[in-house]
Amino acid sequence: MKVGSWGRLNYEDHAFVPVSRDHAPERKETHKKTLPYGMGRSYGDVCLNPLGDLSFTRSLDRFIKFNPHTGELVCEAGVLLRDIQLTFSKKGWILPVTPGSQYVTIGGAIANDIHGKNHHTAGCFSRHLNWLEIERTDGQLITCSATKNIAWFAATCGGLGLTGVVKKLSITLKPVCSNWLDTETIVFSNLDEFIRLSTASEANWEYTVAWIDCGVSKKKRGIFMRANHSLEAGEVTPRDRKIKMPFVPPVSMVNRISVAAFNYLYFCSQKLKIGIKKNHYQTFFYPLDNITHWNRMYGPHGFYQYQLVVPSDAGRPAIDAVLNEISASGQGSFLSVLKTFGNKASAGLLSFPMEGITLALDFPNNGSETLQLFRRLDAIVREARGRLYPAKDARMPASLFADGYPQLEEFLAYRDPGISSGLSQRLMGW
Repeated sequence: MKVGSWGRLNYEDHAFVPVSRDHAPERKETHKKTLPYGMGRSYGDVCLNPLGDLSFTRSLDRFIKFNPHTGELVCEAGVLLRDIQLTFSKKGWILPVTPGSQYVTIGGAIANDIHGKNHHTAGCFSRHLNWLEIERTDGQLITCSATKNIAWFAATCGGLGLTGVVKKLSITLKPVCSNWLDTETIVFSNLDEFIRLSTASEANWEYTVAWIDCGVSKKKRGIFMRANHSLEAGEVTPRDRKIKMPFVPPVSMVNRISVAAFNYLYFCSQKLKIGIKKNHYQTFFYPLDNITHWNRMYGPHGFYQYQLVVPSDAGRPAIDAVLNEISASGQGSFLSVLKTFGNKASAGLLSFPMEGITLALDFPNNGSETLQLFRRLDAIVREARGRLYPAKDARMPASLFADGYPQLEEFLAYRDPGISSGLSQRLMGW
């Protein structure tokens, strides 16, 4: 069947091979390479395997055991983050690190070593794993952790699914008093104010994140949000009412006019929410999950997400240069997330975060115009000694990948020769 990623840039023919709980899927005589596949919520081609197979991991969906005293959860890798949150939040436990969507498998979270709004306090997902069981395509089983088979653990966490299929794992959940957070919303007028807010918030606030106006104007204003887990529950639990994008419009709904209008209206509406209030964890962590198939709004040609991180010493001027370049191009973004990463070292050889500033942007696919903009942004990232996020990427050049991930050669020794992806073919040659 034809399969595409969340960015909907293209669709490729794939054969699905079920993953057995007991042994590796039997390889066909075609000798096609395979790729572990969960929900396909990556934006680019890291979850696709053109002309190859996909090993469907969602069948590995069991909770195996849970220790209510320590928070240790042992489960299979096809379990959704949503299933973990809904099941264990009722018992006073949640995921220690979570991305912007809960419709992600825990295996996918490991493969991309995801981060959240609390990197400065909790680091990446891999810091909370106790052990992993990996199955290679030759049937070999490897159990690894931060203290056992350490090299395999480092290669697999953030390893883009290329070291084998994660079958099961152990993770330590975080104890919480309620499913609510005490949040504060603050307006900032420029990047200097954002950096001051971030620096001042890191000591006393567990979660920090900002939206920045990345339209065609040159204003670098935004909305800064910070939060801590609340000791008390809020008054009304939000209802599971989803807005649906029922079809793909013939043209993108995201354009210069709509981006400028959205950014202005969003900024004005958020100014009305300035101050402290309570938010349910689902509202704070997963705002876009309330819009089913929101990726369709970009029209038949799909969209790119461009997420970069630059080190702290180069962060302010590099982010400023990126925003200026986008403004000059007239290709604004309204899903523009700005936050800082702390000094929590990542376990993975190819993990994305580094101490510094990260900016994530969505752009409709306008063909060569968009790709030319990305090449100019690449030059800024390269000069700042930054990197791009492979989980979001669909087009970065191999040279930028190699420069941004200096442990790439070390990682290649642990690749499973029976696994490939669109990203690995594009950036690693196979």
